[in-house]
Amino acid sequence: MQEIGIMDVGGFQVGHAQDLEGATGCTVILCDRMSPAGLDVRGGGPASRESQILNPVAAAEGINAVLLSGGSAFGLDAAGGVQRYLEERGIGFDTGVAKVPLVSQSCLFDLGVGSKEVRPTADMAYQACENASRSAPALGNVGAGTGCSIGKYRGMDRAMKSGFGTFALQAGPVKVGALVAVNALGDVYAPDGKVVAGLLDKKKSGLSCTLDELFSDASPTGNLFTGNTTLGIIVTNAQFSKTPLTKIAGMAHNGYARAIRPVHTTADGDSIYALSVGSVPGDVNLVGALAAQAMEMAILRAVQTAKSAYGLIGLPDLSH
Repeated sequence: MQEIGIMDVGGFQVGHAQDLEGATGCTVILCDRMSPAGLDVRGGGPASRESQILNPVAAAEGINAVLLSGGSAFGLDAAGGVQRYLEERGIGFDTGVAKVPLVSQSCLFDLGVGSKEVRPTADMAYQACENASRSAPALGNVGAGTGCSIGKYRGMDRAMKSGFGTFALQAGPVKVGALVAVNALGDVYAPDGKVVAGLLDKKKSGLSCTLDELFSDASPTGNLFTGNTTLGIIVTNAQFSKTPLTKIAGMAHNGYARAIRPVHTTADGDSIYALSVGSVPGDVNLVGALAAQAMEMAILRAVQTAKSAYGLIGLPDLSH
């Protein structure tokens, strides 16, 4: 097994667009062909569009794009911009009357950062499509990661800046990559089990531990579990249909659980898509295990590359 570049997986393009002043944005994955996809939602409060077509019993056998965005449920209009971009290029499911682009979307809650009136729009998503390329995508405070934050158990005053990250692995001919916008209530952990970013201590000069503070509160008060949602996409060159891809998406959530604690709370919309963008034979268990590892490392990279912004400290500026 070896690390590779995310775009070495092949079969797709990535594009970002963002409003840096309003602190929100979106990231689009454009598939080279209509690609089979699965989805596993573990959070209790998802904001999504065209998610049901990924159900293994639904008729659609593939999708054209996935859009990750900020804006909470307000951001769901943005997928229309991806549809418009694809329709103009004659891309979509052929109904016999028109080609209908199939675009799945999930939104995260970033309304507490920047301006709550500024949300991703169809025009912003169209711009993300225009920006899409096969070059390695920018990381950190870009796209869907623009308004991301972590460590919010004690409110935004002690939270940290997070962002967008990627990581990819190869085992033999099989390639698996992860792309993620990390917007979590909890802290982010390194593979050695140490907290690397998240809830700040009261002096905001170092880190506390969300789990320790959560466990010490016999009856937490207030609406603590809103304002979150981590969104991820797994891409693989292995050939699968929707049913095994749904399993792979589920296994990738192990990467969430290893890197973010706590995770999958009631008001999160924690979601992972899995896309088959190639035709290499692959084993579902191998790809699922690689997906979990790639997702864990992509989450870590998202916080390592996030710069201080909007009054939130980024990991590079945190004194240890």
